[in-house]
Amino acid sequence: MTAPLGDKDAESTFCVEVAARCCTHPSPQGLAALAALRRVAPPSEHALLDETIAILRETQPAPSWLDAAFSPVRAMRAIDVYDSERVLFVEYGSHTLLARILTSGGPSLQRLALLNGGAEEAWEQAREAVDVPMPIEETTVAEALGEIADMLRHTDMLWPRNDDEGFVALRVLAWTRSRAYLPDWPEFEALAGSQRQELVEAFVERTTDSEAYRRLADIFLDYGDGYLGNRPLGWSPDAVELFLTDWLPRKAFLDEDERAALPDALRSWLRFALERRGVADEWIVPVIGEVDAWLPEFEDALDDEAAWGPAKQIAAELEARNIDIRDKDAVNTVVRQLNAENLARRLL
Repeated sequence: MTAPLGDKDAESTFCVEVAARCCTHPSPQGLAALAALRRVAPPSEHALLDETIAILRETQPAPSWLDAAFSPVRAMRAIDVYDSERVLFVEYGSHTLLARILTSGGPSLQRLALLNGGAEEAWEQAREAVDVPMPIEETTVAEALGEIADMLRHTDMLWPRNDDEGFVALRVLAWTRSRAYLPDWPEFEALAGSQRQELVEAFVERTTDSEAYRRLADIFLDYGDGYLGNRPLGWSPDAVELFLTDWLPRKAFLDEDERAALPDALRSWLRFALERRGVADEWIVPVIGEVDAWLPEFEDALDDEAAWGPAKQIAAELEARNIDIRDKDAVNTVVRQLNAENLARRLL
């Protein structure tokens, strides 16, 4: 908890310090603490902890659960119709490890919990008829724990939750249960040009064949291919919100025609994308409704240069100064000036 972000030796240091203290001041409580730590420690520390536990067992009474083992017996996965939220259940007989994953805007592990055995049955009973469908199906233990490990890795690297006590309390346990199933880093393969072109052509054929709609379709695909869990058409209500209030104002330039066409084009694209994925109309309508909900905030952010990302700021400045992007020295000069101006504004 107190180690700075990026400290790669924090777990090892902690194990060494606990083992040393328990050896120096042997007690039943110390043995229990070491045994508990052994259950969640990384494999690299097992030898040290096993040796220390063996030494303490010679003189100290061991807790009744010391030699008990917890093995997964089955796993279930619930996925919403948008493939934007997943809930994994891994049952260990007496208890169930739950992990809730969100994929809109980049995958992250939102919640960890330990529940009573059979929690997946209670999950289905708790769902209301008005809730977005999230059917639960059996999966393999290896797949479920592999996905939990992958999401823990993403969350630790991109969205650290050190200030979330509930998450931190179970993070090490979840890592311990899933670490052996951690998959290799997936290779990102961008949407092939032929597939992109086919989607754009199919979209403008059923809507409006204009330069604005074609350009906007490319923008929708850029976002979908890079940020949606089910690339590139897995839109959800949350994805629409993030697109309009964050990604689009920071990343993209829209000319007057594109800006005027955006609301209708986005509504049409959402229906086009979700119908191709087989989503029922009653669950497409709420996604389209998010467009009107977030358009006012989008309009404000689009005109707020302070909300632009660095690349967009630089591109706008180059265009304003009529700088040829092939002129490396001129581009570097503009970048240095912008950096200096931004720093000065922050210091004022």
